[in-house]
Amino acid sequence: MFVSSATRNLIICVLLAAATVAVYFPVHRQPFLNLDDNQYVTDNLHVQDGLNWPTVMWAFTSYYALNWHPLTWLSHAGDVQLFGLDPAGHHEVNLLLHVVNVLLLFWVLQRATGYAGRSAMVAALFALHPINVESVAWIAERKNLLSMLFFLLALGTWRWYAQKPGRGRYALVAAWFALGLMAKPQVITLPFVLLLWDYWPLGRLAVRPSPSALRQNSSGEISGEKRIATGDWRWLFLEKLPLFLLCIVSSVITMQAQRAGGAVASLVKYPLWVRLENALVSYARYLAKAIWPADLAPMYPHPGTSVKTWEAFAALLFLLGITMLVWDGRRYRYLLVGWLWFVGTMVPMIGIVQVGHQAMADRYAYLPFIGLFIIGCWGFSDLLVAVVSRSARHEPTLSSETRRIANVSLAIVSLVALLALAAAAHRQLQYWNDNLKLWARVSQVIGPNLLSEERSGDELLKRGQPEAAMVHFMRAVIIQPDDPDSNFAIAVYEQKHGDLSEAIQRYRVVAANAPNAGMRARALTYMGYAYRDLGDTERARESLQAAQAIGSQR
Repeated sequence: MFVSSATRNLIICVLLAAATVAVYFPVHRQPFLNLDDNQYVTDNLHVQDGLNWPTVMWAFTSYYALNWHPLTWLSHAGDVQLFGLDPAGHHEVNLLLHVVNVLLLFWVLQRATGYAGRSAMVAALFALHPINVESVAWIAERKNLLSMLFFLLALGTWRWYAQKPGRGRYALVAAWFALGLMAKPQVITLPFVLLLWDYWPLGRLAVRPSPSALRQNSSGEISGEKRIATGDWRWLFLEKLPLFLLCIVSSVITMQAQRAGGAVASLVKYPLWVRLENALVSYARYLAKAIWPADLAPMYPHPGTSVKTWEAFAALLFLLGITMLVWDGRRYRYLLVGWLWFVGTMVPMIGIVQVGHQAMADRYAYLPFIGLFIIGCWGFSDLLVAVVSRSARHEPTLSSETRRIANVSLAIVSLVALLALAAAAHRQLQYWNDNLKLWARVSQVIGPNLLSEERSGDELLKRGQPEAAMVHFMRAVIIQPDDPDSNFAIAVYEQKHGDLSEAIQRYRVVAANAPNAGMRARALTYMGYAYRDLGDTERARESLQAAQAIGSQR
C-alpha cells in the first residue's frame, strides 16, 4: 500500500510525540526541586508577579542568578500566571517544549537530507536518551529547552534562506538566533553549526558531492546537496558575520552577568592547564555517557588538580584517534559534521572558560549530542547496507529484497535500542520525584559532597524533621568546616535548644564566611540575641550594632 511522504511524516511525528510523552509524563507529579527552582520560581518575587510591565523590565535588565536570559524569566512568569505555584503545570510546559524540540529536530533533518527514517531515529534518540532527563525534569532548566527551540527554528529557516538567499529570510534566521541567546547563551555556536550545515546536508560548498549525497533515499528523493546553490568557504563565512556579531554581544553580556555574581572566580582558582585537562577528560566522559548512560547525576564536581596527567593524555589520544577516523572517512560528510557539531557546540560548556564548580553536566549535552546521534544513525545505516550488499555478492546492485532485509534489520536494532533507552530514561526520571531521593542519588554517584548534605538538610527542615536535618548539616561541616549555610542551620538549632555557646561559635563562622551581606547581618543579629540570653549585654550590643550597620549600607 502506497503512503505519501506527507502521511508518512505525520505518522512519524505522532509516534515520536507519543513515545516522548509516555516516558516523561510522570514529571507532572514531581515537586519543585531545591536545586535552583527557588531562585527561578518559588522564591523569586519578580517571577511570582506574573507577566506585567515591571516583570518585563526586570527580566531585560537583571543579572539575577548569574545570567541574562530575559525570555526564560518571562516564560517562568507566564507559568506562574497560568498555574500559580503548582509545580505540575511548570513541569508540563517543560515536557511540551521537549516534545516540540523533538518534532522540530525531525522536521529540520528530514527537510534538509530527504531521509525520513534516519531523521526519525535521530529525533527518537534525542527524545529518549536518559542524559536529557535533567533538562526536562528540572524546572529551572527551562532555559535549555527554550534556547534549543529557537536554535532548531533558526537551523530549519537557514535551509529556506539557502534555497533563495534574501534579506528577509536572513533576518528571520537572525531573529530566531537572538531569541535563542535571550533564552540561554549556550546556542552561541549557531553560526559555526550553520557552516557545518552548509557543508552537509545542504552541500553549499563548490566541491564534488559525496557518495552518500548522491544516493537516493527510500522515497527516491535526492538529498539536499543537489537542490541548494553552491559557494566557497570565504563567502559562506562572510555571509554569517552579522550572526557572529550577535555572538560577540551575547558573550560580553554573559561575562558581565557571571562577573556580577562572582561565578568566574574559578578562572583564578583553576589554572589554564587544569581546565584543559578537565576539558579533555570531560569530552571522553560525555562520549562514554552517550553510549552507556549510567551513573547520571545533576552535578559532577570539578576535580581540580586531581586529574592525573596520564588520564588527560589518554583522553587526548582517544579524541585525536576519533578525529583521524572521521577525517579519513570524510567522503561521508555526516561523519565530519556530526563530530565537529559535538566538539564545537560543547566548547562553551566544557570548562576552558570555567564558570561555577562543576566538571561537566548532563544538561550541557542537550545540544551537542545531536551531532553524535547523526553519526550513529547515518553511519550505522550505511554500514548495515554495505554488510547486507556484500553478503549478496552475486547481485551487481542492491535489489529490493536486499534493501528489505537491510531495512528490517535496521528497524529491529533501532527498536531494541530505543526501548533500552526509554527504560533507562524512565528509571532516571524517578530520581527526580523527590528532593531527598535526588540528593541520595547524587551522593551514590559522586560520593559524599557538600551540596547533597546541605540540600538534604534543607528538605528535612522544610518537612519539620530538624533532628534528621542536623545529621546532614553535621556531615556537611565535616566536609567543609567553614560552610556558612550548614553552620547557620546548626547554630539556629543549637540556639533553640539552649546550647548558646555552641550557637555563638557557629554564628562567628557564618559571619566570617557569609557569601552576602544579608546572611552576615542575620548571623550577627542572632548572635546578639544569644549573647543577650547569656547575660553578656556588651557583646550583645556590639553584635546587634554591627548587624544594623550592615543593614544600613545595603
